[in-house]
Amino acid sequence: MHLQFHHIEPHFLLKKYIEKMWFFESSGKMPSEDMKLIVPNGNIKLTVSYQNGIVAAMNGKTFTSKEHDITLTGLIDVPVQLDVQEDVATETIGIDFSPQGAYRFFHFTLNDIQNQIYSLSDVLGNIGKQLVVQIENASSVQERINLLQQFLLKQLSLNKEDLVFDYCIKSITASKGRMTVKELERKTGYSSRWLNMKFNDKIGVSPKNLSSIIRFKQYYEAFVNYNEKSFFKYDFYELYYDQSHFIKDFKRFTGLPPRMFERQINNFGESYFRK
Repeated sequence: MHLQFHHIEPHFLLKKYIEKMWFFESSGKMPSEDMKLIVPNGNIKLTVSYQNGIVAAMNGKTFTSKEHDITLTGLIDVPVQLDVQEDVATETIGIDFSPQGAYRFFHFTLNDIQNQIYSLSDVLGNIGKQLVVQIENASSVQERINLLQQFLLKQLSLNKEDLVFDYCIKSITASKGRMTVKELERKTGYSSRWLNMKFNDKIGVSPKNLSSIIRFKQYYEAFVNYNEKSFFKYDFYELYYDQSHFIKDFKRFTGLPPRMFERQINNFGESYFRK
């Protein structure tokens, strides 16, 4: 079984808004013993499934990114299991927007797509349909990447930056999820109600929820990238009140307690987070 993620360098004007851009290829379905689990990472995603489709299971629902379609995934705060649709060779291009990036390209309330996956044609109408046709008719991976980035550059010019929201996101990220809503209230002068409304509009979840995701992301990435074979061998409680707080969030984002998760095979999910 061959599977691999290749990192793509975004256009220099898009780097500020994209956390990572990638090209995924596999020779078929994932092995049955692999969990195929992707944990939340705080990013809204755009996926181009031009060879084979991708199937996602979350919250008891199944979503399919069909072959020759482009899909937009809202911010996810639950574990997701992914696999290719058919047991054949698969190629997919994906973009993970940074937490402060997606609202610059998609000009609707992003809470409407939270924990959901939609065809770009359904959320953008004719603009989305035109891009789907262009991508389908492209003759190479590089041409598809160029078309995708040209589309994003056009979308970027349609929506101005929100300085207050961007400041809040940067504060949460810089604190590794330790920034509280009360601190944001004090620093910005805006109420928690106003901040919650702003976050629901611009990213799809509350600042508290995003902070929980960002906090957990630090530890999961360390587990994947720095050969930390156990979540309990390292000081994983720096950002948590205590061990029970950590375990509660761990189960929320992976579906399993840490000790049980460590015994699972999750090569696909780990490859997605590997740097």
